[in-house]
Amino acid sequence: MRTSTQPLNLTYTNNTLKRAERALGCAPFQLNLFTAMKTDSVPLPNIAGETGVKQGYTLKSLSEQRVEKDLLWLIQVGLLRREVDGQGITDSFRLTPLGRQLVAKWKEQGEKLPQPSWWERLVNQFIRWFSLPF
Repeated sequence: MRTSTQPLNLTYTNNTLKRAERALGCAPFQLNLFTAMKTDSVPLPNIAGETGVKQGYTLKSLSEQRVEKDLLWLIQVGLLRREVDGQGITDSFRLTPLGRQLVAKWKEQGEKLPQPSWWERLVNQFIRWFSLPF
């Protein structure tokens, strides 16, 4: 029987893993953000603006709108989830089991997310564009 402290051991298809890795690598965020999301939820205002740069979550100041848009894409890909409290959905985000798996993998390989090629960036943008709700 699984207790709440035991991690889920889920198996993902190669396509799911490739799509998630590509999306995470193309996002404007640093590994520090995802490492923080592994143990705690991180509120949107802590990621946007100069606060995000000071925390090591981003390399440059990003607007809240840009941060939310990119985080919502990572939710759609299956890497993140939005926190919920007694009032409903919050402005905080946390890793899913898929996200924790990829962050653990990249944490072992070094302190940076791998840089995607121009082709991977193009594919990610293409998939993202066609995945937008109409």
